[in-house]
Amino acid sequence: MSAHVQAALEAGRFVDPNKRLNIASQDFADHKYDYYTYLREHLPVAPGRVAMLKVNLVSRYEDCLALVKDPRFGRNRSNITGGSRIPFPVPKSIEMLALSMIVEDDPEHKRLRTLVQKAFAPKSLAYLQDDMEQMAHQLLDTAMAKGQTDLQADYALQIPSAVIARMVGIDRNELPRFQNSLRVLNNGLTGWNILRTMFWDLRKTVEYVRELIERKRQQPGEDILSQLIEAEEDGDRLSEDELISMLFLLIIAGYETTVHLITNGVLTLLQHPDELARLRADMDLMGSAVEEILRYLPPVHGTKMNYAREDVDIAGVTIAKGEVAVPLLGSANRDGSVFANPDVFDITRDPNKHLSFSQGNHFCLGAFLARMETKTALRVLLERCPDLRLAVPGDSLQVAAMPLWHRYTSLPVLLR
Repeated sequence: MSAHVQAALEAGRFVDPNKRLNIASQDFADHKYDYYTYLREHLPVAPGRVAMLKVNLVSRYEDCLALVKDPRFGRNRSNITGGSRIPFPVPKSIEMLALSMIVEDDPEHKRLRTLVQKAFAPKSLAYLQDDMEQMAHQLLDTAMAKGQTDLQADYALQIPSAVIARMVGIDRNELPRFQNSLRVLNNGLTGWNILRTMFWDLRKTVEYVRELIERKRQQPGEDILSQLIEAEEDGDRLSEDELISMLFLLIIAGYETTVHLITNGVLTLLQHPDELARLRADMDLMGSAVEEILRYLPPVHGTKMNYAREDVDIAGVTIAKGEVAVPLLGSANRDGSVFANPDVFDITRDPNKHLSFSQGNHFCLGAFLARMETKTALRVLLERCPDLRLAVPGDSLQVAAMPLWHRYTSLPVLLR
């Protein structure tokens, strides 16, 4: 047992409802897999918290899978508890970000998802493949000239942001402004940045999105935002606030996950040189390698809050009506009852039924796009950079204390 888990035990954070395991802490961020092991083995449903919100942490694979498909849980808090949608007051900008279809239940969730899911279908995304490859090569041309680079900022972030900008219908010369909006969504809701973000940055981002919507009303194009506006004008019930919320969600679904999936993938391969050599020798293994990265070190480790519509028993623990259950998908992916040698990184693992994109009605809208971008980014990087290696010791890399994510603040590497 790790010293961090032992300290948590001694402090009563696993069993004392008044102390609860804080999954937003830096300690949990740095040692989450130690915690996951203990929870699966000893406390499959544990008292936890995210900031001031009390939650029940579900850690075993079968329980997580059942939870995300269970109609006795819902995402829309007001329909279940009778209270507000968000459990604490927030500015309008935060509300629009938070109240997207990802926290809706059917039939409203189905209506909203139907409007956009066609744009994320494999056939609809095929046109982006050449753009991705061209962008990857251009970025590496610049980075290799320097030799050392922050692969996350200079490569992993750039490809998805350019792709989602094209999907939304943003011109290349406007990309810096769009990327600043992405930065706000990506980095601003943690730590001391939250007040500036809530009361300034997000308000500016919402203003920018409103400008973009108005421009698309006047000059529609062959992009997702234009299609959503047209759907609204054809009689659907999308208000402008709904359009803004939907655009925020599309940015996160099509961009945020991929940035950190690419970063985590590169790091994992560099930390497992035998598997990296195996992949370099046979690039046809890229598909299964990405699936194993998604299982072994995924960027997303849980879903949005799930509110019990009634008392529900999970692993002998009663989740009372109105209480929150959170499936720890990152823990489920290391469950030895489902995955042989779960702590071993194996790029040929088969079967590999990880839960990194969840399951059920809320299966990640951007899953295919994330896989497509990650495979392209890794393949071009490995082909172009045979001497790729970390520029700093692996244990010096900083994990962001962001609940239900595993993401690094940077990834310094040497390319040649």
